[in-house]
This record gives sequence, structure tokens and C-alpha cells, in this order.
Amino acid sequence: MTETAPPFVLSILLPVRNDGINLRTMLKMLAGMVEVPHEVLVVHDDRDDDSLSVLASLARGTLRAVHNTWGRGVPNAIRAGVKAAQGRYVLIFAADEVGPVLAIDDMLQLMERGCDFVSCTRYAYGGRRLGGSIVGGFLSRLANRLFHRMAGSVLSDATTGIKMFRREVFESLHLESKPVGWAVVFEMAIKAELAGLRLGEVPIISIDRLYGGRSTFKLGPWFVEYLRWFLYGLRRLRARAPHGRSVLVPLAPTSLREVP
Repeated sequence: MTETAPPFVLSILLPVRNDGINLRTMLKMLAGMVEVPHEVLVVHDDRDDDSLSVLASLARGTLRAVHNTWGRGVPNAIRAGVKAAQGRYVLIFAADEVGPVLAIDDMLQLMERGCDFVSCTRYAYGGRRLGGSIVGGFLSRLANRLFHRMAGSVLSDATTGIKMFRREVFESLHLESKPVGWAVVFEMAIKAELAGLRLGEVPIISIDRLYGGRSTFKLGPWFVEYLRWFLYGLRRLRARAPHGRSVLVPLAPTSLREVP
């Protein structure tokens, strides 16, 4: 019996927490710039989240609110979103970052070329990080540089929250992260590489909270959880057999994202 094709090419997951001020702009940008058949799932923990009033004013068939009933935090929001997703590919996106919208076409190109998991990068191929916490930015750049070199990761920015993957690979990652910040996307990148998946990387210009809103960055808890996954990945990626290493699929030479 032939499997029914997914109704969408792409499911875009936006975990939110009172991101109404950013969400309105993000949804308009996605509607105008994503050309493939897609749906947008706004995943919220609380029914009084101010993002829901924005959804009500922009309601359309491919825009849905998903109530996260798995438990608070980004890891559970991702689980709820993937369970509700109907697309062939799933994109995890942050409602407060407008710059990465420009990278979606390149990410889709890599998926169509056989990638299982595509991550964005702020630290290679012309990618940049603007705005946000100075301390958080410094630690992010340092941690990714050390992880790339010490663990031998093929990714230059494993911690970025912008990830695209085939929907069927999600369960195989067996996520274990605590609901602390966005550390779960670091775990996802590590486990995708350990699984020998075909990976891709696309540069982005990350502009954090261009239109305001409140950051959830907390140095202590975030540092502990990211350090946990840094050490986990360091041990396991260094111990893997050479034949089990992931392949990093490059962008096509004609891509506008290839910046020196």
C-alpha cells in the first residue's frame, strides 16, 4: 500500500513565551518569503500567552496554535510541535530572530540534496551574530569554536536554535535535555552527528530580538546545561569510529550564501 504524501513540504515550529511583539512581524515575513507549501505551528505553554491574540488576528488555514501539554520549556514545546506537524521537513525557529528567514531556501536546498539534518551557523561562511546578551554571545562563540576543534564536530555552530530535519528522524534522537533555555538544540546536533546522519550547514545573520521582547537568558542554569552537553559530545564524538562520522553536505556553488 502506497504511503500518502505529506500535505506540506515544511512545518515551521515557533516555540513562544509572550512573543506577541515579535510574532506579528515574523509571521508576515514567513508568509511572504517561504514559497514551498508550508504550515506554521506556534507552540505555547500557557493559554494566556499574548502570542495567541496575534494568531487570532492573522488566522489562516496553515497557521495553527499548538498547546504544549508535555511540560514547560523548549524541549517539550519541540516534542508537541513535531507531534502535530504534517510536513515532510520540520524547521525549529525562534520568533524573535528575523535574520534566519533568509536562510530557509538554502536549508531546503540541502534537504532536497539528501541531508537529514541542517543547522545554521553564525560563525562560519560569512554568518554573523548581532544583538543579544554580550556575555551569552561571547560564551556561545567560544564554546562552539572549542567544540568544533576539540570534539571534531563537522558543525561550526552546534548551539544555534535554527534547525531543519526530516520528521521521521526526530524520535531516533531520544532527547533528554532539561527545560533550560535552548540547550536541547545542542543535544539534537550532537546526537544527529553521532547517528551518522547526513548534515548540512547554512550561514545566517542572527539579529536577536530586533523588535524587543524579554530575553530568558540566565547565565548559571544555562551554563550548567550547555556544559553538560559539551562534555557529553566531547566524549562521544572523539570516541566514534572514523567510518561512522557524519557527512557535511556543502551548499551548491551557486548559492548566494557562499561568502568568504
